[in-house]
Amino acid sequence: MFHRAQKNLTRTIVHDIFSPPVASRVYMYANVAAYEILVLDKENYLSLHGQISGIPNVASIPAQGTINYPLAALQAFFKTGGKLVFSENLLQDSVAVLLHEIGEDDPEVYKNSLRFGQAVSDSILKWAAEDQYRETRRTRRYAYSKAPGKWIPTPPGYIPAVEPYWNRIRPLTLDSAQQFKPAPPPAFSTDPKSEFMRQTREVYDITRSMSKEQTLVASYWDCNPFYLNTQGHLNFATKKLSPGGHWMSIAGRAAATAKLDMVATAGAYLITSIALFDGFISCWDEKYRSQLIRPETVINTYIDEKWRPLLQTPPFPEYTSGHSVISTASATVLADYFGSAFAFVDDTEVEYGLPERAFGSFRAACDEAAISRLYGGIHYRAAIEEGQVQGELVGKMVLQKINLSQRDNHPRAVKSR
Repeated sequence: MFHRAQKNLTRTIVHDIFSPPVASRVYMYANVAAYEILVLDKENYLSLHGQISGIPNVASIPAQGTINYPLAALQAFFKTGGKLVFSENLLQDSVAVLLHEIGEDDPEVYKNSLRFGQAVSDSILKWAAEDQYRETRRTRRYAYSKAPGKWIPTPPGYIPAVEPYWNRIRPLTLDSAQQFKPAPPPAFSTDPKSEFMRQTREVYDITRSMSKEQTLVASYWDCNPFYLNTQGHLNFATKKLSPGGHWMSIAGRAAATAKLDMVATAGAYLITSIALFDGFISCWDEKYRSQLIRPETVINTYIDEKWRPLLQTPPFPEYTSGHSVISTASATVLADYFGSAFAFVDDTEVEYGLPERAFGSFRAACDEAAISRLYGGIHYRAAIEEGQVQGELVGKMVLQKINLSQRDNHPRAVKSR
């Protein structure tokens, strides 16, 4: 049931075409709201209150009468997510069905639970309103640098910079957006013998002679929420889930494979959403600091003006690779939650016409997601490798700051019995 709620939220995020950083924010707050209610009824799990600065103490919110906690958690999840998306009506389409399937027959308990879920959602949304998101909506238009080697918008849409001020968003576990500032990228140079042009040439060469498997890997991890189709004068978008949505799907698949109960499942979604949220803040801080030019621009200017990458170049600077950062951060927390050798089958992309992929570990999945950006022609190797270092540091910080289970003093999931 909770898996269906997550899928409905993802469906709405895809419909509304949220950027990857903004999507991570929606996932995080909705999952915090649900988890904080479920732990009230589970002594083996710990609240985030006292672990994350400023988070409301849900236990202090008065409950009127008996509460069905799963019912209240779903209500809080949908109410919170609904206020953070544009198409709240789309999200609410299946809410009544899911709430009914909880199986609460007492009308007073049902009413009390919905009321409590709403109260928790209100408190989480009040906390969310202080994270600087609204302030970043009012910032000035991003000014592109005219210095050589700096990022400029790319074809076919030449879309303006996405979320250039995301490093102002309040993180959950990081001391600041700059905490895990990566090593600088190779210096821009047009010298064929320079490290920068060597890595540019690698992108060019590998994309012209890829195997079927490499092409599949690039397509599988594309996760472009706004693919712009161009046919003559006609432009239209193909909507897909974001990189964060892919990893939320993986978290859900892992929880289903492990047959976790609702609170343990909520914990898996929660820890993943936090890793995504802080990962995007860390990554976007570096993107708009280094403002590195994309391979497509360099290759078209200095190597081959007709070359096009397999994947559409995203509308933001190159360094570091966002997919490398958030995939590694997610894999780090999921490996801790389920085990480093947890095997799973990922069916996230089946609805987009791609086959299932089996992975022997979360690390194997994040490594494949990272290298897919080279195959796709949208990242240099340095952005991938340094992005994975950055993501692992973020994931470890999440694990250091947040403990979901008091049974063994670390957030490994407790299977239902």
